[in-house]
Amino acid sequence: MSTRRIDPGAVRRRVVEATVDCLVEHGYAGTTTQKVQVQAGVSRGALLHHFPSKPAMFLAAVQHVGEQQDLAVRAAAERTVSGADRLEFAFEVLHDAMSGPLYLAGYELWMAARTDGDLRSVLQPYERKVGQNLRELGVLIFGPEFYTQPGFPTAFESLVQMFRGLALTGVLRENPDRENELIAAWRSVFPAMCGLTQA
Repeated sequence: MSTRRIDPGAVRRRVVEATVDCLVEHGYAGTTTQKVQVQAGVSRGALLHHFPSKPAMFLAAVQHVGEQQDLAVRAAAERTVSGADRLEFAFEVLHDAMSGPLYLAGYELWMAARTDGDLRSVLQPYERKVGQNLRELGVLIFGPEFYTQPGFPTAFESLVQMFRGLALTGVLRENPDRENELIAAWRSVFPAMCGLTQA
């Protein structure tokens, strides 16, 4: 009689994905280890084997969000885009990466870390890595026409902050027309912020 071998990697992935799903559906306060366990369809022992603490489980969820964001941006960056289309393309890719349920799952944890010292202690080192990775992705999607300009680092960081604000605002106030107006306004001034006299 043969026994079926359990793949530890697959179990870990299920727990991580279940954590993200619970964060999207229930928020940080409502995401308990019990709910994650049920969502993932694993035993209590299996969950604790991979994630002995709740902050460790949440860190893995944030890492998963970052990895998915990275994959999406890198896949989009393989497209060949140049000239005036490059700016619209880059804004679209960055906006897609910084919105939607997956991104808001990460936000749930970043906001919770403000008052949860244990969570903050595990997220802070990774957040620095996320910031560095996002800047590298910015170079990929904007291309040398923009990233070689002296003002690009500040312009890009300002753009990231704007998209983060839109993601948060959209939780309570969904207004696609107004959002599109704001993005168009930023797109019109972005070249000048970078140091280009014309786009």
